[in-house]
Order: sequence, then C-alpha cells, then structure tokens
Amino acid sequence: MKAPLLLVLTLFTISVYSQNTLNNYKYVLIPERFGFSRSDDQYGLNTLTKLLLEDKGFTAFVGNANLPPEVVANKCNALNAEVVEKKGIFVTNLTLQLKDCQGNVIFKSKEGKSREKEYHTAYNLALRDAFTSLNDVAYKYDGTTITQAQQPTAAPAAAPASQASRPAAAPAAAAITDATGTLYAQPTANGYQLIDTTPKKVLTLLKTSLPDYYIAEGGPSAGIVFKKNEEWVLEYYKNNQLVSQKLQIKF
Repeated sequence: MKAPLLLVLTLFTISVYSQNTLNNYKYVLIPERFGFSRSDDQYGLNTLTKLLLEDKGFTAFVGNANLPPEVVANKCNALNAEVVEKKGIFVTNLTLQLKDCQGNVIFKSKEGKSREKEYHTAYNLALRDAFTSLNDVAYKYDGTTITQAQQPTAAPAAAPASQASRPAAAPAAAAITDATGTLYAQPTANGYQLIDTTPKKVLTLLKTSLPDYYIAEGGPSAGIVFKKNEEWVLEYYKNNQLVSQKLQIKF
C-alpha cells in the first residue's frame, strides 16, 4: 500500500510544482519550425500550438517578430515551447514541452496520439490530445518579471538632499572596438549563427521585426546586432557599461 501512496504523492507534488512555476510566466515563444518538421509551420502545428496556448491564457509568439520589450530585453521572461515526435508504426505521437531559458523542462504533457492516416489530420489530432494535459493545470499569470541582474534586497540609503535634486547623468557613449575577424553567417530557423574560421560558433542572431536588427545570444552577454553606417555592430552591457564592437559578417 505504501508504494502506490508514495507514487500518488509524488505525482501530486510534481503537478503542484509545475502549476506554480507556470504561473510565473506570461509569454511563450514557439519556433517557426519544430525539430522533426521539414518546413516552417508544417501541418500548421506551430500556429496550432500558439492558438492552444492562448486558449489556456498564455500570450504566445511564433518566431521573434513583435516581441514585447520585457522579452526582447530578457528571454528568461518567456517559456520556450517544443513539440517532440516519437516515431511509431501507424501511430502519430507528439509531446508538448515548456522549458525555461536555461532549458529546464517546466511542463511536459502526456504523449498525444492519433491513428489517422492523413498526415495533416494526424498531427493536429495528436497535438490537441497532448494539450489536454494542460486541462489539469489551473494556470493564472502572477505578474512575475525576471530581470537581467538580481536586485539587492536591502533598501538603498537615501541620497543627500544636495544630490537628490540633481538629474541623472546620461550614460557615456560606448567606445567602438574594431572587428577582430571575419564571421560567416549560416541560416537557421530563426535567424543565423555566426561561425569563425576555426570553425566555431561565436554568436546566434535571432530575427526581429526590424530589418538589419537582430537579438544576439551566446556571446559575452545578451545584446543586439545591427547595421550602422554600412557596418555591423554588436552592443551589450558589461558591468553597467555599454560595450560596442564592430563585426565583419559575411552573409
């Protein structure tokens, strides 16, 4: 009797943890193409994932266009949706995973199944079946916002009266350092990856709604890459100082 009771308590604890953690997130990012797909939004799965998540109460985005400022500034304010396929004979099997920015699985659905022969119908039914796992989660966003740096818990000391009225100084313009070597852009589902001559991946560029403007990940710090005066520039903050570096990119 103890083993079944322990299993029930474990499943209950996992369910409560998943629900509480999901409540910390308002946004979910969905790739334009899942790992098993051969084209963007194949069988309409990415769009369907967005619609089903929005039915649950999340704000979901396919790709990186029109993201809210708090997500552009910090991707850790959003979950990442993945749909995983398990190969089966005469059965389509799909599982939904919601991961945080560190790749930790916050929620994993049951394995949705369909025995339909027509691919579009089979994948859609299997995904809808997987999403029924979210029916057991009472999701409600609690207003949590994750910042890039941990804020101190102690209240700051009051500034002297002579300083309190002074306007804050504008941040100093960053000194632009020259490019150190040629980087080659390789297309990905959401943008490009920049490879040096080693070859080694140096940066990941994610598309935005603006031309020649990318979100940069995988470098010394999260930042942006954009074209300025016909040159590519990487900008990010380090120790509260703006760092700006020229990049020599070949697309």
